[in-house]
Amino acid sequence: MADNIARAFADAIAPDPARPLLTWYDDATGERTELSGATLANWVAKTANLLVDEVAAGPGESAGVLLPPHWQTAAVLLGCWSAGLAVADRPGPVEVLFAAADRAGEAGAWPAGERYALALAPFALPLREVPDGFADYVVEVRRHGDYFSPYAQGGPQDAELLARAAARAAELGIAPGDRLLLDAATHPDPVDWLLAPLTAGATIVLCGHLDRSRLDSRATSEKVTRPLP
Repeated sequence: MADNIARAFADAIAPDPARPLLTWYDDATGERTELSGATLANWVAKTANLLVDEVAAGPGESAGVLLPPHWQTAAVLLGCWSAGLAVADRPGPVEVLFAAADRAGEAGAWPAGERYALALAPFALPLREVPDGFADYVVEVRRHGDYFSPYAQGGPQDAELLARAAARAAELGIAPGDRLLLDAATHPDPVDWLLAPLTAGATIVLCGHLDRSRLDSRATSEKVTRPLP
């Protein structure tokens, strides 16, 4: 098993970078966004470069992530871990804060050097109005490079998170080559919806605001092997 999250992610996409790795549905808006491993890796690299070059954050520092399960959340989390940052699990001072626009009001509990807001809109559209004290993540991240060399030692959380991911994959019965369908509301922990599938060699169909009447047709159209709704 890989000894850090960045390497686990690289291992997950190496067999076929062009295959769909993470497919996002939002049944409230009708959005469907499909990301290959290569495309997600591009967003991860840009995020890590933003953290290093713009925020000047490095290994051992921390980030706040006030985001729901979403493909952009995957890019933010993997970017943080690639840059060696820990993702804080409770409010407090952090080097950088990433927040959904509708959670920007919580920023006071997360003192941060830099703050980025996310619209989480279809097609990665920017915010129509950026909250005070924040920059727009999708605008800023696009300016950064497509390649990032992760820190060899990983971050301070990597060993614990990878162990949890492996245990959770075993508990959920996730096998290499599985294509999983997950309800974002039922599986809000990124260990469930992101790390366990990646470490087990599975691909992900992640559904927000899931319309359960569509489960069977979606499982068929997405060639799902294991629904975890």
